[in-house]
Amino acid sequence: MWIGVVSLFPEMFDAISRYGVTGRAVKQGLLELEFWNPRDFATDKHRKVDDRPYGGGPGMLMKVETLRQAIHAARAEAEATQGQPARVIYLSPQGRPLDQRGVQELAAAGPLIVVAGRYEGIDERIVEADIDEEWSIGDYVLSGGELPAMVLIDAAARLVPGVLGHQDSAVEDSFNEGLLDCPHYTRPEEIDGRAVPEVLLSGNHGAIRRWRLKQSLGRTWLRRPDLLEGRELSREQRQLLDEFIDEYASQAAVRATPEAP
Repeated sequence: MWIGVVSLFPEMFDAISRYGVTGRAVKQGLLELEFWNPRDFATDKHRKVDDRPYGGGPGMLMKVETLRQAIHAARAEAEATQGQPARVIYLSPQGRPLDQRGVQELAAAGPLIVVAGRYEGIDERIVEADIDEEWSIGDYVLSGGELPAMVLIDAAARLVPGVLGHQDSAVEDSFNEGLLDCPHYTRPEEIDGRAVPEVLLSGNHGAIRRWRLKQSLGRTWLRRPDLLEGRELSREQRQLLDEFIDEYASQAAVRATPEAP
């Protein structure tokens, strides 16, 4: 997977290009990251990369000339080395919310160029002329687009074959099937009186699979019911969710019962 990054702070991306799953993917050649810094295209004495907005107001915008040159250079490199145009993504609070379905679309889209904004953002005419899609990681404001860009890159890279150590890891990831993840346990078998569920120690793979699916459905029902709205559950999923709801109601009733003096 090839991803070009346009950023004033490319060194921030060491966090994903040198460490963890994505760092290993880079070393193995499964993920290729290239960077373009708009400052490298500045020709003035101070290498300015910001400019004042028309209409006044606080803050600055990224300078049009240097940003466009960086984007165009990244586009040219993508076509020269990847043999096809890249989709140019701008990380913006105004963009489409990034979810697992969107990540899957981006991972399958071919080469990507991710533009990380700074200051108050970028000129709207650049969005219209040079940006293919805007994406957002949430309804809040950050100091720049580098962290959202890293989120997008990490999520997409996980779907590249060979990036994850276990072939089923990406398939079983939380949200990959539109559900929250099930609880996970490791040694020791008991912590402060809390034991690992017996089914996970049973060696019965069918029972373990059903338990994990039930917990995944139940967690989604409890914490993100919006993810279940309009979702067509299979007969097994419906049965497991009903079981979870019944068990949850029974446990809640027990907790609500006052202890005898």
